[in-house]
Amino acid sequence: MIKSVVITKRSRFVLMFLATALFVLSLFWLFGGERADPTVGQKRLLPIYYVDTEEKKVAISFDASWGAEYTETILGILKENDIKTTFFLTGFWIEKYPELVKKIVAEGHELGNHTWTHPHLNTLDKESIKKELQRVHAALTDLGGKEPYLFRPPFGEYSDKVIEVADELGYKTIQWSIDSLDWKDLGATTITQRVTEKFHPGAIILFHNNGRYTADALPNIIKFAQENDYEIIPISELLYKEDYYIDSSDGAQKKNQ
Repeated sequence: MIKSVVITKRSRFVLMFLATALFVLSLFWLFGGERADPTVGQKRLLPIYYVDTEEKKVAISFDASWGAEYTETILGILKENDIKTTFFLTGFWIEKYPELVKKIVAEGHELGNHTWTHPHLNTLDKESIKKELQRVHAALTDLGGKEPYLFRPPFGEYSDKVIEVADELGYKTIQWSIDSLDWKDLGATTITQRVTEKFHPGAIILFHNNGRYTADALPNIIKFAQENDYEIIPISELLYKEDYYIDSSDGAQKKNQ
């Protein structure tokens, strides 16, 4: 009889100890503990940096977010060589140079969205990002007569949040695999060398419409492409339209096998 009472007391002690321990652990988890990150194991969303293809095709793109001093010259060079490209435009550039926007479209180039004010999108909430894209979308549709669906984030900065908003609005987010660094005013020879040394099938090349030496470098870059049997096309013609994925290691757009 005594033995039975001892076992009962021990059982109660053990149960009370376990209950207390569980209570303390639950408080720690709720208020002070490190919670499991729900994003662990998820792949980060990526833009398209280039297209994985064996075809010798590349896309040239121009970001327009300041000035237009060299734009007419660039358009003349492209027209002379019968080359069509992609221009990513900001809202304030569209407002300041509406006739140039119309000329870009009239000469067969495509328009892309580069946001309204060229902000650091990672610092904005989703609604603000959405407004940046929607304002440009409306302006480009009005001036260009066609709804754009290519988007390049300012400064090349992006996050899952940025890409998610772009996706929701029907945009493909585009980066680049070859950066001319023309905005640094490196000189035509240096720009040409930087670009041609990195040429590869499926490349997306970044220029700026108002780079000081961009127009000077462009003829030699086009000549290099032609001499090496590369075709220069707009980004939309380079991309796969369906049945593809974006490689998480380098942002390559690849066809599903």
